[in-house]
Amino acid sequence: MSFEDLNLIEPLLRALKTEGYTVPTPIQEKSIPVVLNNRDLLGCAQTGTGKTAAFALPILQILNKNEYVKTGTKKIGALILTPTRELAIQIGESFAAYGKHTKLKHLVIFGGVSSFHQISELRRGTDILVATPGRLLDLASQGEIDLKSIQIFVLDEADRMLDMGFIHDVKKVITRIPVKRQTLFFSATMPAEISALANTILSNPVRVEVTPVSSTAEKITQSVYFVDKQNKPSLLVHLLQDPAMDSVLVFTRTKHGADKLAKALVRHNITGDAIHGNKSQNARQRALSNFKSGQIRVLIATDIASRGIDIDELKYVVNFELPNIPETYVHRIGRTGRAGLSGTAFSFCDAEERPYLQDINKLTSQSIKIVSDHPYPMTTTASDAAAASKKAAPAQRQGRASQRGGNGMSGRSRGAAKPAQSGEQKASSNRRWR
Repeated sequence: MSFEDLNLIEPLLRALKTEGYTVPTPIQEKSIPVVLNNRDLLGCAQTGTGKTAAFALPILQILNKNEYVKTGTKKIGALILTPTRELAIQIGESFAAYGKHTKLKHLVIFGGVSSFHQISELRRGTDILVATPGRLLDLASQGEIDLKSIQIFVLDEADRMLDMGFIHDVKKVITRIPVKRQTLFFSATMPAEISALANTILSNPVRVEVTPVSSTAEKITQSVYFVDKQNKPSLLVHLLQDPAMDSVLVFTRTKHGADKLAKALVRHNITGDAIHGNKSQNARQRALSNFKSGQIRVLIATDIASRGIDIDELKYVVNFELPNIPETYVHRIGRTGRAGLSGTAFSFCDAEERPYLQDINKLTSQSIKIVSDHPYPMTTTASDAAAASKKAAPAQRQGRASQRGGNGMSGRSRGAAKPAQSGEQKASSNRRWR
């Protein structure tokens, strides 16, 4: 199938050709006709599947045909709500690229920077608004944003909204937009609270599900190193002695841990920087830009800061600390191996993290390869590890269960059909999807 087969208008097809996209990904093939048919959509898809284009392209086409655009009014026709500043910026870049041959205007607003220029742009008018929840509510309460004309509402990465504590803000936004609207709801996983939210804001939606969470890991080469906690920095430095690892995304559990690790790498003459929620927007963008351009070799990120990071052909991900939620592991390693390409993920596991590894293996239906031949083998005795696992498991598993909820998608995902291989192969020949 080609984009012409999806009945997209000529200005969008021309833009796609310029961007080097020729074959739609499975999420685009399934979603675009649904949105163009003015139906609500519930999309279960992870980043790297091309979901931004799955909603951006039909939104541009729908608004391009509307009369209010032709008359030059300043009404906002579409609102895209997203959890992080980085993701908001990338979605804005996608609208700029795909809509370059239309007269539609888009604007991106987010917190962490002065609102002065954002307010100035809002007063000039925009057709499409991409926003993070906090800044949107702030400017709406100041009377700078009128949401009464919203025709299409997109809630992107709803599960991450929950993780970051934004669900209450999302519900406040929903009360400010018209009840009569088209709603597009995207989430990589469906914990109980997210499923309940979807049920309240969607009207007879079409469900589209691609790339089940458990299958993402299948195309990525994974290995785990059992190592004592205090030796993890030394093991990372050891791995980075391989010159092939010239661009590495490292995940830590805490902001302090990310900063501490970045300083440790610098002491070993390894260029790196940390990106997390306490960093200013300018600092986060500078670190990400330096990493993409190759000025730094290692980017260390917390899970919240990582969502929205889209790096072309990233080959290596390191889990310096294993996450206590197995789905988070899949999201992390999914930063590599995107759009059908291969990738490599290394994980460090100390004694207390063994229960997390067990849950990850269970979710992905795999047994991650153990690397025992390394300079820092675990010295913790088997009895110590068992005691640590027994102590950590009950509380952590209870927390993980409550976050995933009874209606989590992961259980259904394992039996879900995978996208056709031929489509995957064709899509991988395109430029990287945002």
